[in-house]
Amino acid sequence: MNSHPRSHRQARLGHPALTVTIVLAALAGAGLGGVAIAKRGDSPSASWQAPASEPSSGSASTKAPVEESATVESISLSATGDIIMGSAPNKLPANGGEGFFDSVKKGLASDLVMGNLEQPLTGDTGTSKCGSPARPNCFAFRSPPSYAEHLKDAGFQLLNTANNHSKDYGTAGYRNTVEALEGAGLEHTGAQDQITVVDVKGVKVAVVGFSPYAGANNLNDLDAAAAVVEKAKSEADLVVVQVHMGAEGSDKQHVKPGNELFFGENRGNPIKFSHTVIDAGADLVVGHGPHVLRGMEFYKGKLVAYSLGNFAGGGKTLSGTGVLKYAGILHVSLTKDGEYAGGKFLSTYMSATGVPTRDTENERGRKLVNDLSAADFDDTAVAIGDDGTIKPSA
Repeated sequence: MNSHPRSHRQARLGHPALTVTIVLAALAGAGLGGVAIAKRGDSPSASWQAPASEPSSGSASTKAPVEESATVESISLSATGDIIMGSAPNKLPANGGEGFFDSVKKGLASDLVMGNLEQPLTGDTGTSKCGSPARPNCFAFRSPPSYAEHLKDAGFQLLNTANNHSKDYGTAGYRNTVEALEGAGLEHTGAQDQITVVDVKGVKVAVVGFSPYAGANNLNDLDAAAAVVEKAKSEADLVVVQVHMGAEGSDKQHVKPGNELFFGENRGNPIKFSHTVIDAGADLVVGHGPHVLRGMEFYKGKLVAYSLGNFAGGGKTLSGTGVLKYAGILHVSLTKDGEYAGGKFLSTYMSATGVPTRDTENERGRKLVNDLSAADFDDTAVAIGDDGTIKPSA
């Protein structure tokens, strides 16, 4: 995706700060605290406050908005797994997508809300990767460019495009996606060598996307991955890695050492990649791609979420059978120097029509992640409490 080489989109979010707390949106409840977004050097054009939300573990990220003159003790980051709002022309959500994210909107609220956009926002470019609708085992998704407004209305601020569907409708479809996101005032990352830096209350946060696909930062080239992260670290206080990695399917919940293959594709070595980018300076790794939830671990004090699952599959574009329907919103708190200061996980599931829905009654995703973490990582596993708080198990 050479259309956006080394894109350093400098977005300003919130008020000046000395210390940061990053909270990844896995929970319906971190406050925005007066977020403002500005595109490339412009002054902030809009600001708002988070709606009322669920009680959190009491981290600084949930404090009321502070005055400009006060020291901001924390910021919050939120992130989700795979997002597909629908597939034109025949598999789009009801009401033109209005209200698609209503159930999870409070849970997404944070100072920087991130998601993995696993589809182009484009009209039909005449270039589908599937060639024809009759081609077996091929899926090409697209939603109208206007659906970028639904992402914005939900509270998303930065979307990752480093995945296997961003070019479903060719390079033209990808360019249209970028135009749609930028037109809605949304940041994006995922093209090769692209480092997206956002200023959140005076703290610079770099977000970099990786996948095994052409045009994106290559997760299978560990030396190059480390170099990109080192470059990002030189330009920001904190580095968040978004990565589309691992084989797919309901039987792929466990993280194991070694490379994962899927239909002949090398989907990376999730453990080695995650440890490599943390060694290079990453403060948080957010994984997606397997279409199921996976466990989490701490490596050198940094949190790795190996997969946040299927967040949305509008128009029944993603299977909602069994464990494939469960996902979550992750919140993680970090100091400005990258020290973990707390976190939380909110469970979600896809409805029968693929609409993201908070699982407030059963919190099934939370239980899955807790069990998978304990099974796969032993001493480095996270432990998720009954209130969703994330802590080291040891």
